[in-house]
Amino acid sequence: MAQIRPEALSGRLKSGLPPVVWIHGDEPLFVQEAGDAVRARARELQFDERQVLQVERGFKADEIRNEVGSGSLFATSKLVEIRFPGKPAKDLLEAIAALLEQMPEEVRLLATSARLDRATTESAHFARIERAGVVVPVYPLERGRLKGWIAERLRRQGQSADDATLELIAARVEGNALAADQEIRKLGLLFEAGALPVDETRDAVLDVARYGAFDLVDAVLSGDQQRSLRTLAGLEAEGEATPLVLWALADAVRTMVRLHEGRAGGRSEAQVLREARVFGPREQIYRRALRRIDPALARRTLQMAAHTDTIIKGLNPGDGWQALGMLALTIAGAPVLEPLST
Repeated sequence: MAQIRPEALSGRLKSGLPPVVWIHGDEPLFVQEAGDAVRARARELQFDERQVLQVERGFKADEIRNEVGSGSLFATSKLVEIRFPGKPAKDLLEAIAALLEQMPEEVRLLATSARLDRATTESAHFARIERAGVVVPVYPLERGRLKGWIAERLRRQGQSADDATLELIAARVEGNALAADQEIRKLGLLFEAGALPVDETRDAVLDVARYGAFDLVDAVLSGDQQRSLRTLAGLEAEGEATPLVLWALADAVRTMVRLHEGRAGGRSEAQVLREARVFGPREQIYRRALRRIDPALARRTLQMAAHTDTIIKGLNPGDGWQALGMLALTIAGAPVLEPLST
């Protein structure tokens, strides 16, 4: 059938429950909400029985076959949920694909998993699954969409906030959509419908931001220097390993160098992005970064990354987090110079 975004899932389900809905991604809130939409629609269509299969070590494909083929004990129809903690094994994909070719009308499947890699989504078995049902890839919420998302969640509970308050909430919940949703719900309990009081809201919203190394990559490639520093400070406070942060930044810079080299070789922007395996929301981030970070700056920051590595390893004097900050700001567009002597 199709691959659709989470926000389009409810509309798609109005025409019926497909034989399988597969939701995959790394943002627990959005995976949960998409799954809830499927469960709610299943109840409306009288798939009153629900069985959950948790895929763990030793899980066999026969468990799926038996559950699909056993029929419902207590209801006319049933929804079988298959929850994968990681990458699904090839034999399980093959079993699901085969079952879908003769799926009973009274059984529907809901599969959830972490983000699937390209090798899985482009496999023959997964292609059969996608043709039979609906695949819902879930992406983290981009920083540029966060204020609008918060405003929409507030609107659903009859509240609103001015731009400064939305920015405050966004800064404090960035990188943690589940906690953001909890904070928004809390505001719904604390304050009446209408415009949120600025000072009281500021005091009520906790600093629940949770950062990952790739949040920093998105910030620096977007040229957002304040967000870059805030994210880096969050990573340091959370005890993230400096080699991992450096690896993420250096990998982004190496990608930029490869993209520029590919374009210099006469290939199109779309082609070099595919070759560099840049997909989804990050594609637009890299497209914009290509216009801001020229080849000379990309090579310069790659040299800075190599020098930062020597500081982190203790081969050169300096503080690893400070060196990472200078590197991040340089990628983000600040006129920061780092000595390259070793």
